[in-house]
Amino acid sequence: MTSSITTGVVSNVQKTDTTSGRTGRRNPLGALRNAVASLFRGPALAAFAVPQLLLLTAATVTASLLGLGVGALLVPPTILAVRGLAGLRRRLAARWSGVEIRDPYQPLPDAEAGFKGAWKRCQAMLSDQATWRDLLWLLVDPLIGLTMALLPLAVVAYGVFGLVLPQVWQSLADNGGNTWYLWFHVTDSATAGTAALFGVPVMLAGLALAPAALRGHTALAKALLGPTARAEALAAERKVAHLTETRRDALTTQAAELRRIERDLHDGAQARLVAMGMNLGVAERLVERDPEAAKQLLAETRQASASALNELRDLVRGIHPPVLADRGLADAVRALGMDSPLNVTVSAELPGRPEAPVESAIYFAVSEALTNAAKHSGAAHVDVQLWYENGTLKAQITDDGTGGADPSRGTGLRGLERRLATFDGVLAVRSPLGGPTTLTMELPCELYSRRTSSS
Repeated sequence: MTSSITTGVVSNVQKTDTTSGRTGRRNPLGALRNAVASLFRGPALAAFAVPQLLLLTAATVTASLLGLGVGALLVPPTILAVRGLAGLRRRLAARWSGVEIRDPYQPLPDAEAGFKGAWKRCQAMLSDQATWRDLLWLLVDPLIGLTMALLPLAVVAYGVFGLVLPQVWQSLADNGGNTWYLWFHVTDSATAGTAALFGVPVMLAGLALAPAALRGHTALAKALLGPTARAEALAAERKVAHLTETRRDALTTQAAELRRIERDLHDGAQARLVAMGMNLGVAERLVERDPEAAKQLLAETRQASASALNELRDLVRGIHPPVLADRGLADAVRALGMDSPLNVTVSAELPGRPEAPVESAIYFAVSEALTNAAKHSGAAHVDVQLWYENGTLKAQITDDGTGGADPSRGTGLRGLERRLATFDGVLAVRSPLGGPTTLTMELPCELYSRRTSSS
């Protein structure tokens, strides 16, 4: 019997590596280590019952105050605290059981000052189905989850009790304590020894049960804290709407960029080239009759060709700067800093290079941010940081200007948002009155080559 339960411990844990989510066979020592780890993770999960009951009480009290108006101010922070505890349980599910539980919450409205903003935020939270599922988790988990979390430890403790019965049964009997173990009554040393023999398989049964109980507890958390099919469908609809909008913005931006290039060519280099052709024709007619005038026209034509070449270079730089293609993002941003009228410091730690469109998008976003800072912020110094973290290319631009930048009051920051949104990027603006202003840009991407410049 003992050997069969020991085999159960090993096979039970071989099915799933609860610490890493990998499947495959494991050695008996690893299985035992995993079973012991699962055993002691149970009490850690059981400890959730205390904050769960406190938050459930707080949510009930604050919700009852909605009729008085003050609840609109108290419900959002309470729900955020509930979401924080639920988020901790999701992270533990990934770390201990290898089960990823995605956040099911709908996006919250932008923060607004005053009671109106608090009421809108409260309404958004209460209309989110995931909020009510979190509250259900606060109610169910201390009941069912607590039992699942502590049951393996209780079985192991009962097995240990059987092992020590030969030493304690007499004192228990003398003091009127429980001397029953499993289905037999311990009345002498012989029956106490039998209890000790049964204590070993009981303890092993508790160890065998621990990984399964942990998986069951995680399954309960996933059922209550994960997104429902309807929530996933709504998320997919929002994703499609976002992609549609960003595609439309990308096409609009591309059309505007093509018109700009066409206009710059027509008004700049093309006009100069036409003038050069006319000057060359006049010089050809004057070369015999008035050589000096022909030389002067040729000199003007040479200057016009140099100007046309510079304009073409500027045009190419506006499409995809050569320094960006040759040296990479870090050196290209440093070149922007040197061309800026402000004092710009650039620090970069990029272990590779992203795809060219992403690199170009972040480059022009930083360029536009530096231009805006020079024109509107009243800043003297700008700090630019570039780094790559967790699959995301990040840029942060901080100036010491007067602050007060607001995406809702101008097209500059909105244009940055649209440029980044084309690549599923985001822009965060922090600009209190009096400064400083900090723009944080994030673009999800992969790096594909070794870095081209040092930081």
